[in-house]
Amino acid sequence: MKLKDRHIVITGAASGIGRALALRFASEAPRGLVLADVPARQAALDQLAAQISAGDGAAAVPAIGVGCDVGLEADVRALVATAEQRFGPVDLFCSNAGLIRDGTEAAPDEEWSLNWQVHVMAHVYAARAVLPGMRARGEGYLLNTASAAGLITSLPSATYAVSKHAAIAFAEWLAVRHGDAGIKVSVLCPQAVDTPMIQGRSGSSAARNDGVISADDLAQCVVEGLDAESFLILPHPQVIEYFQRKGSNYDRWIAGMRRFAAKLSIGAPKP
Repeated sequence: MKLKDRHIVITGAASGIGRALALRFASEAPRGLVLADVPARQAALDQLAAQISAGDGAAAVPAIGVGCDVGLEADVRALVATAEQRFGPVDLFCSNAGLIRDGTEAAPDEEWSLNWQVHVMAHVYAARAVLPGMRARGEGYLLNTASAAGLITSLPSATYAVSKHAAIAFAEWLAVRHGDAGIKVSVLCPQAVDTPMIQGRSGSSAARNDGVISADDLAQCVVEGLDAESFLILPHPQVIEYFQRKGSNYDRWIAGMRRFAAKLSIGAPKP
């Protein structure tokens, strides 16, 4: 998909990956950008929308900020209604909002539920809201942000790894079931990205071994991935090799991950 003259919605847009996507997409001259995040981030959204609308050194692109809790279907439907009222049919919906906390199987149910709502149901709610119109028009694009943890795992966090695995599974299902109707689906699976989400956390195994990329570099990778209409968008290209190793011999991969966890001093969860 070329982004010129397209109507794009981005959730989690107030900072991090979402903000970088908005700024990079703006340089492609879309028809309009709708930037969403939790209502508490409205001021940051408005500032970003004003920056993009003013041009900020490039061609001005109409942009608005909309408060939205992606874990609530009513909020996602209201976001899409607002977007369509302002710029017409949504061409590309970037379901990008996310969070990360360490959590084992012993994490409270509330933590599991929060991860599930933000990392899985938010994608479901977005699909429900935009797919009918996209299918009727015979075209549309869904970009769902997951993580390399959804292809491999996250040693510090079961809640994160499990919900990100599910996010990829849902994107796969959408691509299979709706592809013949003209719907494109990509799933973004980065490792460590220099954003507020990882700042202040202890170094992850991915960051230690494969490095931290900038959000700007990730956004450029996304533009290229959308242009190629690739299902997997991998800003860290080595991830595909890890994924292939995992699939080729699951038992060997699990044994290797145990050794890796021990090397990083990530022990068994305490009861």
